[in-house]
Amino acid sequence: MSWLYLVLAIVLEVSGTTCMKLSQGFTRFWPSVLIFVFYGLCFSCLTLALKRIDVSVAYAVWSGLGTALIAAIGVLWFREPLTSLKVASVGLIILGVLGLNLGARSH
Repeated sequence: MSWLYLVLAIVLEVSGTTCMKLSQGFTRFWPSVLIFVFYGLCFSCLTLALKRIDVSVAYAVWSGLGTALIAAIGVLWFREPLTSLKVASVGLIILGVLGLNLGARSH
């Protein structure tokens, strides 16, 4: 169940960050409100996930996959440029998350 909470926290964090962009600097009401709703729910789910998952692993997965998803949304939805440096950087983030996860299992 903890991993389900973590996945939900990632989806909610990505939703909140997307709403940040959509709020246009807090000038649009509903996206601005949704930032706080999504982040409140996100941190609640992350807190529940930490009951059974090591904080180093949970935070790495949460932030790393969140970053990768936001980068993909930026390119696909907001038409941000896709560069080889972005692709390589996201790849390194994913490798780092995998490394932390594997390192936690080996002890």
